[in-house]
Amino acid sequence: MRFNIVGLLVALLSMLFISTAQAGITLGQTRVVFEAKNKEENLIVRNESDRPILVQSWLDGGKGSDTNIPFAVTPPLTKMGGKGQQLLRILFKGSGLPQDRESVVWLNVQEIPSEAVGKNTLQIAVRQRIKVFYRPANLVGEVKDAPSSLQWTLDKGGKSLSVHNPSAYHVSTLQTKLGLIGQETMVTERQMIAPGEKLSFPLAHAVSSAKTDLSFVSINDWGGQQTFKAALQSGISAQAKLVAQ
Repeated sequence: MRFNIVGLLVALLSMLFISTAQAGITLGQTRVVFEAKNKEENLIVRNESDRPILVQSWLDGGKGSDTNIPFAVTPPLTKMGGKGQQLLRILFKGSGLPQDRESVVWLNVQEIPSEAVGKNTLQIAVRQRIKVFYRPANLVGEVKDAPSSLQWTLDKGGKSLSVHNPSAYHVSTLQTKLGLIGQETMVTERQMIAPGEKLSFPLAHAVSSAKTDLSFVSINDWGGQQTFKAALQSGISAQAKLVAQ
């Protein structure tokens, strides 16, 4: 027992003398929209710390280990000085993706501290991950109308909420809620709904009323947030309208 107490005290005291390397990179955008007419898209990475770091960048299809991604990012590995910045170039190989709807891949940017400051410094590799939307030319409809085109349905038993995205664009949502203001029930904190996708969300508590209110926040191409609301009636699909941005 005494050994355990002494060990705990030693561990706590050690924590007082160990400094942790803080994340130093910031990205110039929260998402990248790759228009088909462009040969490449760019993203600025900034080192906010005073120390040099290594930055590793790569793309994946959402599962973390995809290799058949028709994109490349350069430079894949670079050293950045303190308070420096680096331009990442995202290149499309020209084929391999549907042309009737958007596709999405993920850009990973990982910070690797290049040197330790003192022997008691704990170094941590910090990764940031953002979406890259590939947008073909001449898609049906406009991206600004995609959130309001979502079709929401409260099932007749009030136990689940479903949504269908009939548009050619991805819709990223935050804070999807059901109920009157002040009495809302959170359905999902964050969700991306792909073109043509249908999703169903089980509700923690069944909605007893045949009618209820729906609200959600949509994120646009620039990372801005727009609030949408709809009045739902059990078993009937409804679309939400923009109420704030």
